[in-house]
Amino acid sequence: MKKSDFYYDLPDNLIAQQPLAERTGSRLLCLSAQSDSVEDKQFSEFIDLLKPDDLLVLNNTKVIPARLFGHKQSGGKVEILIERVLNNREVLAHMRSSKSAKEGAIINLESGFQCEVLGRQDDLFQLWFKGNESLETILTAIGHMPLPPYIERADDKNDATRYQTVFAEQSGAVAAPTAGLHFDEAMMAQIRAKGVQIAFVTLHVASGTFRPVKVENLHEHIMHKEYFEVPEATVTAVKETKQRGGKVVAIGTTAVRSLESASVSGELVAQKGDTNLFITPGYAFQTVDAMLTNFHLPESTLLMLVSAFSGYEQIKQAYQHAIAEQYRFFSYGDAMFLPRLGSAKS
Repeated sequence: MKKSDFYYDLPDNLIAQQPLAERTGSRLLCLSAQSDSVEDKQFSEFIDLLKPDDLLVLNNTKVIPARLFGHKQSGGKVEILIERVLNNREVLAHMRSSKSAKEGAIINLESGFQCEVLGRQDDLFQLWFKGNESLETILTAIGHMPLPPYIERADDKNDATRYQTVFAEQSGAVAAPTAGLHFDEAMMAQIRAKGVQIAFVTLHVASGTFRPVKVENLHEHIMHKEYFEVPEATVTAVKETKQRGGKVVAIGTTAVRSLESASVSGELVAQKGDTNLFITPGYAFQTVDAMLTNFHLPESTLLMLVSAFSGYEQIKQAYQHAIAEQYRFFSYGDAMFLPRLGSAKS
């Protein structure tokens, strides 16, 4: 397949710039497993789609305030977006400035903090933060939430909580697992009360999730790497769900990629490490039976993933419906509930 097969025209006014007042206030577009039809619902009705034998798998990654602003010693402005935390003092990061910073350069950050450029790894800069404060302390003090590029505003205090799931625990993401943003504590309690099990994976979403596919031939695309972890408790929960005839419902493409990355042997096994799994139509899913997801960018790897999951034509028609019905798109937008169909485009 070609990149251009996944293009669609989206009016700018449908790109959500702010979260809704209530997390569960979003709309929910549901695809049918029995036909090509779609149904318009409210996200508050999501619980009605679940059965007591089912298992919800959520990504418990926590977004770090990964955007920093500063100046070179020459006075030039610098914007830093952390891509990956290496340890308590060092990170790999994107840096935007008028001239590329050289090895040994000192960057003066807000509130008197400083970092030094140790070198480069491809298009990323390796930075070392000076002083006695921990990286977590520095980011908490001066870091900004790394809103995606299609949200055309600066982050504010509301984003510190709303661009974060209520079940976030493991720090390391520089973008939110956005399907999880629709859940509040009350809905989580309702899901548990219904008897639906909940399990967690971790995938630290990297900024590469917004990186455009630059090649027309998808076989030539090099997928970015992200750290993931599937614990033994989740593997056990999945196996027990399958045995009792329940469905494994992944919340977001990151949960899908985590489970499928741990299933490449044909069986789900506990593991952790980096994944660069690139899922396109024709992929044979091993573990996930249904998924909740937001709407994705045109020609993006995530749109390719959901097309592989629920069928190329079905997703194409669903997106056309969503645009016609004025759904809100992307990170702070509305959601979709997808059954696994896996109809590939020939």
